Amino acid sequence: MKTLVRVFATVHAALALLFAVICVLLLVTAVRACWDALASGLDLQGAIALIEAMGITAVAVVALQISQTIVEEEVVREAHVSAPTRVRRFLSRFVVVIAVALGIEALVATMKALHENPSDLTYAAASVVGVAALLAGWGAFVWFNRAAEDVEPEAMEQAKEEDRKLD
Repeated sequence: MKTLVRVFATVHAALALLFAVICVLLLVTAVRACWDALASGLDLQGAIALIEAMGITAVAVVALQISQTIVEEEVVREAHVSAPTRVRRFLSRFVVVIAVALGIEALVATMKALHENPSDLTYAAASVVGVAALLAGWGAFVWFNRAAEDVEPEAMEQAKEEDRKLD
């Protein structure tokens, strides 16, 4: 069984590395988009290109955060996501980063729609509503899950101790 756990940790490490490589490639793409926008002059199209580069950068941050979470939770800690505290903490890391990235993407979509095609504002507004729903759902999950921590206070202490080990 220990061998199987090591295999899973190795696969998780490989996936984390892949997410990190994708992050770097996205950052290179964003830098190139910024460079092209500067080279063509800072006009309205350049501003839109910069806003799109910001969206690409936000996705790169998501990829890096996913990579970091996988490494910390599955490789370094070898945590098994089963306790309510661990589940809440694990999901919270993903949801917050994804909500921020989606919020930035909604901003990018809004700016593009305002300057290029106002009829697309409906889709941008739907993205903003989706981000709000995601945050509301996450808040409800945390609120409902908090009661489970009262049943297992030692799980929260164990998670805090693991956090100290990573510092």
